[in-house]
Amino acid sequence: MAKRGRIVAFFLIVLVFAGMIGTTITGITKDINLGLDLQGGFEILYEVETVDEDQELTTDVLEATTEALRKRVDVLGVSEPNFDIEGDDRIRVQLAGISDQTEARELMSTSARLSFRDVNDVEYMDGSDIKEGTAQQNFNATTNEPVVTLQFKDSSMFGDVTREIMNKDIQNQLVIWMDYEEGDSFEEERLKENPKFISAPTFDEVLDTPNIEIRGNFTVDSAQNLADILNAGSLPVNLTEMYSTSVSAQFGEQALDKTILAGFIGIALIFIYIIAAYRFPGIIATITLAIYIYLILLVFELINGVLTLPGIAALVLGVGMAVDANIITYERIKEELKQGKSVMAAFKAGNKNSLSTILDANITTMIAAAVLFIFGTSSVKGFATMLIISIVLSFVTAVFGSRLFLSLWVKSKILNKRPGWFGVKQQDIKDIADPTEVEPKVFGRQFDFVSHRKKFFTIAIVLVTAGVLFLGIFQLNLGIDFTDGSRVEIGAENSLTAEQIEEDFESLKLTPENIVLSGDNNDRAVARFDKELSQDTVTEVRTYFNDEYGQNPNVSTVSPVIAQELAKNAALSVLYASIFIIIYVTIRFEFYFAMTAIIALLHDAFFILALFSITRLEFSVTVIAAILTIVGYSVNDTIVTFDRIRENLKQRKRVKNFAELAKIVNKSLMQTLRRSINTTISTVLAAVCLLVFGASAITTFAFALVVGLLAGTYSSLFIAAQIWLVWRGKKIKEKPIVYEEKKQMDGPQV
Repeated sequence: MAKRGRIVAFFLIVLVFAGMIGTTITGITKDINLGLDLQGGFEILYEVETVDEDQELTTDVLEATTEALRKRVDVLGVSEPNFDIEGDDRIRVQLAGISDQTEARELMSTSARLSFRDVNDVEYMDGSDIKEGTAQQNFNATTNEPVVTLQFKDSSMFGDVTREIMNKDIQNQLVIWMDYEEGDSFEEERLKENPKFISAPTFDEVLDTPNIEIRGNFTVDSAQNLADILNAGSLPVNLTEMYSTSVSAQFGEQALDKTILAGFIGIALIFIYIIAAYRFPGIIATITLAIYIYLILLVFELINGVLTLPGIAALVLGVGMAVDANIITYERIKEELKQGKSVMAAFKAGNKNSLSTILDANITTMIAAAVLFIFGTSSVKGFATMLIISIVLSFVTAVFGSRLFLSLWVKSKILNKRPGWFGVKQQDIKDIADPTEVEPKVFGRQFDFVSHRKKFFTIAIVLVTAGVLFLGIFQLNLGIDFTDGSRVEIGAENSLTAEQIEEDFESLKLTPENIVLSGDNNDRAVARFDKELSQDTVTEVRTYFNDEYGQNPNVSTVSPVIAQELAKNAALSVLYASIFIIIYVTIRFEFYFAMTAIIALLHDAFFILALFSITRLEFSVTVIAAILTIVGYSVNDTIVTFDRIRENLKQRKRVKNFAELAKIVNKSLMQTLRRSINTTISTVLAAVCLLVFGASAITTFAFALVVGLLAGTYSSLFIAAQIWLVWRGKKIKEKPIVYEEKKQMDGPQV
């Protein structure tokens, strides 16, 4: 009964999770907030400047400005607006799912400081004299034209103002200004076709009334817009746009559909591969991975996270990396089975020996994710948030979930004498009484990697040299994130040509720096400008291409200041990630291990840079996210190898010469090779699906991941361990490696 009870318990737990997932997953996914790139909208980073030079820009002023912006956004009906105060003088605004981005942009940026002046520009009243919430769109009783009506707090104030103007030797005219600036003149503006002032009504008697009617060349919409701005109140500061990006609803919907499809395909391929490679434990892994995906979405929804394209990519990539924890454990169980141990003994030993490896690998990846979150922009922060959640939950589900499920079967004894269920052939199992150690083999043979280390070093040097030459000659095709300027992405139902898009911009009196076609049938075009397009120009561009092709284009603008900061933060991200990884690996292993791990990750990061220089793909801020992900993955892979080297050193206790050390390193590489191959294939499957089936917005991101994953595997196996061997081997005669049992968590003592 005990045996049967454990199996029943397993199926009951699985059925409970299946029922819970099936009944709640739709509600969870429906409630997750989608980012701009998945539902359209726009994001603007404002630099805040005080109106008066003697005014101090305090936290209270920034919060008051944010609150004023929030009131304006409420008029637009945006369900989940996001406002962030960044630093001492910036506010980032994100409005997802908004339909009229032009209206929203104007509503946000207008300072809305209303003033009432005479024809000599002397001010009598301002917006603070207006009764809050009284501005409304109306119609003139005589002409029926759209107007804006207001009420004053003091009913006699308007009469006093008109009386004072009539007593002066000037024209009886009240000029209503919005955002009057020093140097503005009614005399000059009234001669222009589109003057800066809103209205300039004349009067021939004292108007003692609390109500005022503002006339102008209003449409119903523009009158309503002005009323909304006045009701929201004036901003206590001036706002300068430093960065902006907009995504049309059509682009967002297509990107969401494509990336979800890519995710489904990628995850399905991972499941198939893991089952093929590990048989029954692979089935257990797919169950825990399904629970893992559900938990990620649940946690993300509970923390009210915003899901972006890179976030979905992080989820899919996280599945690939979560498989690694299972693979490490299953490979150790297979090794123990080949030694002749029982299934129960192999299960316990495999779990015990793999725990520290999984922990070290996850912590180093977490360091890279944390650095991404601290220094990344909004979309990169979404990626980092999802990656952090993925790492934590993958550890929980793989270490505890998979082990719990597999333990129920192992303890039921149904798996006894069934090594084939673990992918182990009977002829590969030696007699437990045989003291000789099972030699690790891959594809039925052994490889002597250490003896070929000079060839590996040569290959790496040649590739790095070639990369340096390409970077020196061609440099990187930097996106506007790092160079400043503007980027316009145009979509159409039919194929586009560069000449066609160039003619379109010529009609707008604009000249792009370059035009690149993309998409399945060249139905996407990206135009780059080496200058920031003004808000008015952006509005013209959006209107023109929407009328021409039926889709609003995506428009991004970046100022030189922001471009420089992004470049600096990108470099600091890699630097800080490297420093923290060095510290951690030194504590857990030793300094030699730490430095060789950093050399390997810098090799991988540089390899991505070189490939981007060769292929001329646009290097954007999301590629930095990919590089830092690879930094974490590369160290993850290297740590697994180093952990096995440390374990073998512990068994040897004392290593006196280079030959012994080389033998240990090669043995460790052979023992981890199958795990490295299987983990890389699983993760690359996910990245390739993102590259092939995902949205065009993450094509370069996915390409960087694929390249980095392959480079990371190569560097971990054939560079990091080999450099450590050469470096540490030179000092072994004067300082033999001695492993002290009492400090087994600190690595080999030198």
